[in-house]
Amino acid sequence: MKRALLALAALALATPVSAETVAIINARLETAATAGTIPSGAIVLKDGKIIAVGAGVTAPAGARVIDAAGGTVSPGLIAPSSSLTVTEVEQVTSTRDDRSGKLSAGFDISYGVNPNSTMIPLARQTGLTRVVATPVLSRGGGDGHKHDDSGAEEFAGGGGGDDTEPMMFAGQAAIVGLAAGDQDPVVRARVAVTLDLGEAGARNAGGSRGAALVLVKAAFEDARAFARNRSAYDRGETREFGLSRVDLEALIPVVEGRTPLLVRVNRASDILQVLRLAREEKIKIILEGAAEGWLVAPQIAAAGVGVILDSQADLPDSFESLAARLDNAARLQAAGVTVAIMGSRDLNNMRQQRFNAGLAVANGLPRDQAMATVTANVAKIWGMTGVGSLVVGQEADVVLWTGDPLETTSWPKAVFIGGVEQPQSTRAFELRDRYATPSASGYPPAYQ
Repeated sequence: MKRALLALAALALATPVSAETVAIINARLETAATAGTIPSGAIVLKDGKIIAVGAGVTAPAGARVIDAAGGTVSPGLIAPSSSLTVTEVEQVTSTRDDRSGKLSAGFDISYGVNPNSTMIPLARQTGLTRVVATPVLSRGGGDGHKHDDSGAEEFAGGGGGDDTEPMMFAGQAAIVGLAAGDQDPVVRARVAVTLDLGEAGARNAGGSRGAALVLVKAAFEDARAFARNRSAYDRGETREFGLSRVDLEALIPVVEGRTPLLVRVNRASDILQVLRLAREEKIKIILEGAAEGWLVAPQIAAAGVGVILDSQADLPDSFESLAARLDNAARLQAAGVTVAIMGSRDLNNMRQQRFNAGLAVANGLPRDQAMATVTANVAKIWGMTGVGSLVVGQEADVVLWTGDPLETTSWPKAVFIGGVEQPQSTRAFELRDRYATPSASGYPPAYQ
């Protein structure tokens, strides 16, 4: 048994073959760029980059040629907000590193990224090549949840470890690559500070949306005052601040306009308040959720704010999402908003992101825009360069699919990250193979 476990560990840590020159021919190319969809063409990958793409492209001498036979090639998908790489089992708190009960804005999720997570190979099988790992709020209790009288679970709190402290900031997000064998996969840490407003923010502030916004503005003012008076703070000569030094340090790039604030909010009126907050505080924001975003789409577009949403969120399951509808993404896109579509934030179904993009197409989102909502738009919203589209000079994060990536029956035939083809093995496959064929004794090999 020990020998078998060591073998599994070796497989999990195995590095794929080095980058080579690869030409994928006879492919439908979903570029997620100005070229749109190219019905039949080829793409060439060399030294980790895309060096040619288009209808008239041919394989260079010496290249490994893959005949797509009419299959689709797309950019690698990017999850815009997920617990992937920092969570193994959603309901097992000890495996979750996406929340803090002690820190607020200062919690840095990048330190909890696990490059050997068994979820990463599964994610690659859904076409994912990068993920933005985003923290969530937690308060008190050994299970990391707050339970209300109805028995429902909600994430709340997130600072100080004291249920009486109203903390809305969940911590700092990170961009993570999903290449096999990469033991330092964090592409960029501290890319945003996350904040819950709306109903969640009101709960954290004692029940009032107004109180939540006042507390957020007070935290920003504290961060500015701290930045101006670090030496006085060290000497104990400043007024008392509502956040710890670690949390104040994390907010300085936000109030200086260098790092965005990822705001989770749904109600249309709350969205307008967040846009107002951004104007008054001169900060950059990204919206997540925005279930009623279509009602204020022109205002979001005018502010140049990107939106991360779940296109399945169409049920009025709370008072802040009474106007939720399936064509939210289409209406926002039509208004000029940059939309990124997410799947399950947690790990129940990593295929859901691309299926949600397909659902948005069924509800009015133009087909040529749908692929961008899970690739190029995600890169744009998060300030990633060199990824998200099939363009010469971009990183060779490329997926070859059996068919339309937005269809439930399509699967990746090959996934390249940085021009390196990724292994197809997962722990589930390894366990299947291990026990599939009994030996002559009637037991699987591990039991001989």
